[in-house]
Amino acid sequence: MTRIDVNGTTLGTESFGDRHAPLVLLAGGTTMLSWPDALCERLAAGGRRVVRYDLRDSGESATGDPRAPGYTLRTLAADAAALAGALGGGPAHLAGTGVGGMVAQVAALDHPEAFSALTLVGTRPVAPGPVDADLPDHDRQAMGRLFSRPAPDWTDRAAVAAFAAAGAEALGDDPDAARATAARIWDRTPGDTPPVHLANQLGLVFSALDCAPRWRERLPGIGLPTLVVHGRRNRFFPVGNAEALAREIPGARLLVLDAATALPASAADEVAGAMLALR
Repeated sequence: MTRIDVNGTTLGTESFGDRHAPLVLLAGGTTMLSWPDALCERLAAGGRRVVRYDLRDSGESATGDPRAPGYTLRTLAADAAALAGALGGGPAHLAGTGVGGMVAQVAALDHPEAFSALTLVGTRPVAPGPVDADLPDHDRQAMGRLFSRPAPDWTDRAAVAAFAAAGAEALGDDPDAARATAARIWDRTPGDTPPVHLANQLGLVFSALDCAPRWRERLPGIGLPTLVVHGRRNRFFPVGNAEALAREIPGARLLVLDAATALPASAADEVAGAMLALR
């Protein structure tokens, strides 16, 4: 684990592989633990230097008040470009998952010189909030189950892990994997206040983040080799969102997994192989 000062903030990072190998930069969604260890290790074994990092207000990165972030989506995109530059070795293959995929799209559009390739996992081409009419919105039944639950005692590690496991079950993900990841995230959360835990566990900082202006109409301007990865059973961002991304980014390849919302460790070989094949 290393903390790196870039773009006026401090970002927590973790590295895998040869530090002189081509860089793959994994933007957290919102914490770096959104990226399975198995995928990081498989990419490193494939001859890449892999660095996963926490977005602002999560994990080892700088934390302020997640309820009123003093930055925008474009700031987070600039963080990714600055971090790629600070790590050195030339343009990076940038990957983002969930809300990190939104960061990655804007970073590729605003800072194309910083990146050599783009991977977008389990995300969509518009910001959090109302969805475009042609895109499928969150599954209503799953959202009802997710958001009707009482919040856990955020100071209770086991309660937070159980809350995450129940949420994963509502989304069709592996509850045991979610429980283990939530416990690891809890251990890395810098404070016990509910807003900080929400930012780390649920990424709710994005509900307060300025994500304007829209970027979907700019997607045809992405000139990077692009891979779009999505779970066929994703109830949070249904697969039609990935199909739109792949359709609107020139030459993008769409990889649809037999998975739900989270990127499962069992898909590490397939996803890493597709990422390593990007040219």
